[in-house]
Amino acid sequence: MKNKLTGNRFLMDVGVLKTELFFETDESMVFTIIDGGGLAETGYAEKVETTIAEVRPQVYMVAWKEISGATVVHVEDHENGVIYSNATLPDGSFYTMKGTIKPL
Repeated sequence: MKNKLTGNRFLMDVGVLKTELFFETDESMVFTIIDGGGLAETGYAEKVETTIAEVRPQVYMVAWKEISGATVVHVEDHENGVIYSNATLPDGSFYTMKGTIKPL
């Protein structure tokens, strides 16, 4: 195991969007939209290949590309329960969000 995320589930809440993140392996994650808030379909789930870099203990940068072509980069501060999420959608729109992340 390369990181401490593997095998764990987390709830990401950035206000308008709530998502469960399940780090299945060191290189894959399943995200499930709990509440899409108009940005994504509630209940949608997808397995994605991830790149995970440990910035410092309990802080990770996680990146992936979705089937739709959307790209996402998170900075996940598990020590302080804070997440920064940046997403570029296929139409070129760009979203920056900040919220909370906690284990499930």
